[in-house]
Amino acid sequence: MADSADPGSRDAFSNRLLWGDNVGLLVVDMCRAYFEADSPLFIDRPVVASRCLELVEAARASNVPIYWSRVEFEPGGADGGVFYQKVGALSVFDRGGPLGDWIAGLSPAQGEFVVTKQGASSFFGTSLAEQLGSDGIDTVLIAGVSTSGCVRASALDACQHNLIPVVVADACGDRTDQVHQASLFDLDAKYANVEMLHEVVGKLD
Repeated sequence: MADSADPGSRDAFSNRLLWGDNVGLLVVDMCRAYFEADSPLFIDRPVVASRCLELVEAARASNVPIYWSRVEFEPGGADGGVFYQKVGALSVFDRGGPLGDWIAGLSPAQGEFVVTKQGASSFFGTSLAEQLGSDGIDTVLIAGVSTSGCVRASALDACQHNLIPVVVADACGDRTDQVHQASLFDLDAKYANVEMLHEVVGKLD
């Protein structure tokens, strides 16, 4: 048996979190900015969109509530703070810009909850935590983009709100596979379960 002081042991990191009784799905920032080649935020991962769609359809079929986040700033970033100053590409999310729109074929249905954010986390400065609490959600499936940015920040905040975060590994994407995999490794070690789409869909079924 591995020594509990061993940094690679199960006792030190990567314990499995049991899903709770009430599951919700959070779809993070699935907008045109990440999927159109002329965008400075383009990640060149079209498969992420199809896998997110599969997850959304499975959630709807299982009556799992779905929550969506999107990004929008005042033109010029007056409400963007340091984040907007640090990442110049965020200007594509200035109000009225087309790259902030949902991607074709993947958007909220009537009655699904949407938060508009100016930070990385879907929780920061939004009413998402209150809505999840009102709905009795204890386990949050998380998919979307980017893995190292808004997905990671949202998973961390879910953990800090004492929710069970489940990051759906192959329904997330980032600029490079190395960045994506490193983020998943760290999330799985300390803040969330990282599970594959087929596993998650199987549990929903």
